[in-house]
Amino acid sequence: MILKSYQLSNISGKNSNFFLFYGQNEGHKNEAINQILNMGFTKNIFRYEEDEIFKNYNNFISEISNKSFFEEKKLIIISRVSEKIYSLIDDIMDKNIEDVKIILNSKPLDKKSKLRSNFEKEKKLVCIAFYDDNNTTLANLANKFFFENKIPISREVLNNLVERCRGDRINLKNEIFKIEAFLKSKEKISVDEILKLTNLAENYSFSELADACLSKNKKKTLLIVNENNFSSEDCVAIIRIFLAKAKRIFALKTMESENMSIDECLSIYKPPIFWKDKEIVRQQINNWSLEKIYKLIIFINDLELLIKKNSLISVNLLNDFILSQVETNN
Repeated sequence: MILKSYQLSNISGKNSNFFLFYGQNEGHKNEAINQILNMGFTKNIFRYEEDEIFKNYNNFISEISNKSFFEEKKLIIISRVSEKIYSLIDDIMDKNIEDVKIILNSKPLDKKSKLRSNFEKEKKLVCIAFYDDNNTTLANLANKFFFENKIPISREVLNNLVERCRGDRINLKNEIFKIEAFLKSKEKISVDEILKLTNLAENYSFSELADACLSKNKKKTLLIVNENNFSSEDCVAIIRIFLAKAKRIFALKTMESENMSIDECLSIYKPPIFWKDKEIVRQQINNWSLEKIYKLIIFINDLELLIKKNSLISVNLLNDFILSQVETNN
């Protein structure tokens, strides 16, 4: 059975002891788990990694089959699960064990996943996707916090705070707690004070930079460049990622030139392109011609040598390259 993340309050009324939480949003998952804990699972909480269970599978099954193990309601949280965990759920369901709830915590699962499919179709199983937070969601969460705590905050400050949390509600909570402490001695907080007080969640990944640039997403590319302080060592790593992604575009454009649809290209490309990356790769395919991407590969190879020979100006060379790409059309 499928539930939306905003329907978590309905869990207590569901006749299910098995929950699959999948997706990248660990902060939202943690909130969901805490919500279940508040339904009566304040103790007798057991946490496992999937590999721990399969290393001692028979012992684990024997323990949860022992009624004395379940004198009170128990909650078992299993992290880093894979497709094979469903065999465990099958075994437990066959034994009709009561007074235990099991939460499976998984990374993103595509529609072809048997684990996801089984949880979506089976009425006694609950499947909830936890997608990344967008800025609107984070702004609403921050607004609620400031309103409830009667902390005045401008839209400009709110937008700056949300932008710097990189789509992660855990980072947002950490930062608003800092602001709350800061405001105990002040009535207002300025944009400059927000920027000084809060930290970047983490540097935008090199891969994210390359994807934004090759997709011609000028706004995001400039944001990443402005928010990061790249070193000369970083420049070599970044340019190699650009090269790898450019070669992937070239291969896909070559496949497309053989009268294959973009969807076909994306589905059969090796190594496989993860589902959440397919849309951005699709944009890249549409943005580049076969001739242009071939010339870019040659240019990147030359640029790597130039960066290695001129480490003192490597950051300038890299930035000039990145800016030149988002300013041109292909």
